[in-house]
This record gives sequence, structure tokens and C-alpha cells, in this order.
Amino acid sequence: MKKEHKHIVEHVAPGSIAEELEIEAGDALVEINGNKIQDIFDYQYFIQDEYIEVLIRKPSGEEWLLEIDKEYDEDLGVTFENGLMDEYRSCHNKCIFCFIDQMPKGMRDTLYFKDDDSRLSFLQGNYVTLTNMSEEDVDRIIRYHLSPINVSFQTTNPELRCKMLNNRFAGQALEKAWRLAAAGIVMNGQIVLCKGMNDGAELERSIADLSKYLPNLESVSVVPVGLSRYREGLFPLEPFTKEDAKQVLSIVHQWQSKLFPKYGLHFIHASDEWYILAGEELPEEERYDGYLQLENGVGMLRLLINEFQEAVDALQHTEAVIIPSKELSIATGRLAYNFILEMAEQIMTLFPQITIHVYAIRNDFFGELITVSGLLTGQDLCAQLKGQMLGEKLLLPQNVLKSGETVFLDDMTLVELEKALQVQIDIVKSSGQDFLDAILL
Repeated sequence: MKKEHKHIVEHVAPGSIAEELEIEAGDALVEINGNKIQDIFDYQYFIQDEYIEVLIRKPSGEEWLLEIDKEYDEDLGVTFENGLMDEYRSCHNKCIFCFIDQMPKGMRDTLYFKDDDSRLSFLQGNYVTLTNMSEEDVDRIIRYHLSPINVSFQTTNPELRCKMLNNRFAGQALEKAWRLAAAGIVMNGQIVLCKGMNDGAELERSIADLSKYLPNLESVSVVPVGLSRYREGLFPLEPFTKEDAKQVLSIVHQWQSKLFPKYGLHFIHASDEWYILAGEELPEEERYDGYLQLENGVGMLRLLINEFQEAVDALQHTEAVIIPSKELSIATGRLAYNFILEMAEQIMTLFPQITIHVYAIRNDFFGELITVSGLLTGQDLCAQLKGQMLGEKLLLPQNVLKSGETVFLDDMTLVELEKALQVQIDIVKSSGQDFLDAILL
């Protein structure tokens, strides 16, 4: 028996259609045009028409059938207690590279939830493997023409994909991507590269196969597997070396040169870590095709550098700005440290009255192979910054905190860190302009 979804209204916007019709918080949405609503995508699809019939159930159990004339695509003005309007689907794979399996015990429960919900790909940009997606899910995506969807391919070798995902259906799941591409659904992909598994000739094969999805598959990023120090009992994986990174970049660049003249897209992109590990210059902005893979760490540093330089240039062309003497500090992951240091030195050259201390934080919590700032913990920041020259304030990147909250991965709060270090902490957004403003203002 299929579970009935209860979509409880949490808020009604003032002046909205819902308020006019006396829909209230606590009411339940039952049907639209006689259709049961499974999730937010059903709601958004059926709500579009100019005439709709909405069945509402009051907390008392009384049901109202409301006939509504409205503008096409006009919303009712309600939000629901559950933004997805359904339960989140967990992942059934046991991927050899899964980072959640590499986390220590004792962290908050939400950090251990493995999602592989295609709906979160559209809502939040999550990457999905397609293995947990039913044919009905594919049909709905095509029917509603939802785009883009982000897909974790890893490899196009069916047997190898089954091995890497520890799922015997992982190979045939790739057929769903072909269906989506054929229906005109825009996709972005990723390949989490594991040394000795899907690199080298296998990477060449995957890029060749995936390039056939163009232009509906707009981009594919190649990112190195993240290896924490908590891998006891897990599949043996080795970190990539400088020479490995150079080989990966050689393959990526060759394919970019081959595909760009034909499609106007570079298509295959290496994440920033590869360039840093290889000791090679970051690509120029044009090579990132509009930063399609920014949230996957592709071009993040190039964008930051360019935005910062534009902000500095604009500042130099304005009237003289009076900047008082100040001393402050910046803490970041080891990956971005050299770039942040260069920007700080440029500011100090322009404004000699400013002193900036930049600290690269070693990730003792997850292990030294983890170098991104987004996985830094409060305890590592505290331990390595205590006793250092921090100045009037300490700047931290926004991604060190839980989204929308002031809590680090290890549940230390921002207030607790401020008290421990005895310094004001400012959280800096990701743009180069924000970085400059945080220092100067």
C-alpha cells in the first residue's frame, strides 16, 4: 500500500491567493486537479495552469475543494513544513570512495546520511549516481522537463562501475543518462578519480563515451578522491602524486583541445586540486565555460583571483580611500593558502598601514590529505591559532560553517571559538570583492 504524503502548510504569504482563500498554517494539501501530490515537483507542475482545483484538508478533518483562476505559473503563496514535500531517499551504494564512510564516530547524525535523491540534484545541486532512480523517476524528469541534473558517472565501464559503487545494477543505471540526454535534459557530470581504478586508460574511455552526450551533457569534472585518516577496513586507495596529477591534466587538456572547436565547450574539467598538486598554473577564465562546475571545486580559485583583481583595479581608479592602520588575520585550508597569501600581500603593498597574517590550517581531524577549507573543524582552528598573532579580527571562509548556521563540522560554535582565541571572527563570503571588503572595511 502506497504511503500517503501529508503536505502541511507552514506559512501563507500575505496578500497571496492562499491568504485570500483562507488557507492557513496547519492545513494539508491533498490534491491538485485530482492528482495526488508526491513531492515539490508534482506541486510545481500541477500548480502552473490558469485554472486549478485544489483540495485542502483542515486540521479538523474538513475538506475544502477550491476552484482557482490565476495567472499562468502564478504560485499560491504557501510554503510547506518539508521543503521537498517527501522523505529524503538515502543511498544504497557502498562506494569505495565514499567520504561518509571515512568519518569518525560521534559526529552529529545528519553528517552520516548518504543521499542519492535525484530531486535534491535539482533543488541543491547534489550529484546522484542514478542507481537509486526508478524508471518512474526518469519519466517524471522528462515529463516535467527538469534541468539540469548532476550525475556522478565515475566511469562508463559497466563492470568497473559496479565494482566502484559496490552495486550490481550500477552499470546498467548508465542507460538512464542516455534516456535523459535523448529527451533534451541538461546534465552535468563528475568523475571521482581513484588511483589505479578509473584513471589512465579508463579515464580516456569515460571521457570519450561521455562526450557523445554533448551538448545535453554540458560539462564533466574530474576530482581526486578525498582520503581521510579513518579508512581502516575500507577498500585500499592511494593518494595521487605530482606525476599522477600531471598525467590527469594532460588527458583533460587533450580532450578540451579536441572538443572545443566542435562544440564551443571545453566539456571536461579538472578541479583546482589537480593544478596545485601538479604545480601547474590555473587555466584562464575562458577555459571554464562559465564556471559550470564551480561548486565541485572547478575554477573556484580562478574566479576568486579574478574577482579580487577586478575589485582592486576598481578601487585604484576611485577617489583616494582613507584606510586606517589595522592588523588582522586569515585562516584557510592548505589548498588555497598560497593564493590567499598572494592576495593578502598585494593588499599590504597597496596599503602599508595594514598588517595581515595568513595561516594555513592543517587538517588533523580528518588527516593531512584533506586540504580544503570546507572540511576544517573548530578544534583544528583553535589548536593551531592559539598563541598566534591574530590582530583585531580573524577572517574565516564561509564554507567552514554548517550552511545557514554558526556551527563547525565538529559542533564547536563560532562563539566558542571566539572565546577560546579571544578575537572577533568575521565570516567572509566566497567572492573576491567580499574578501577585499572584509579586510578594508
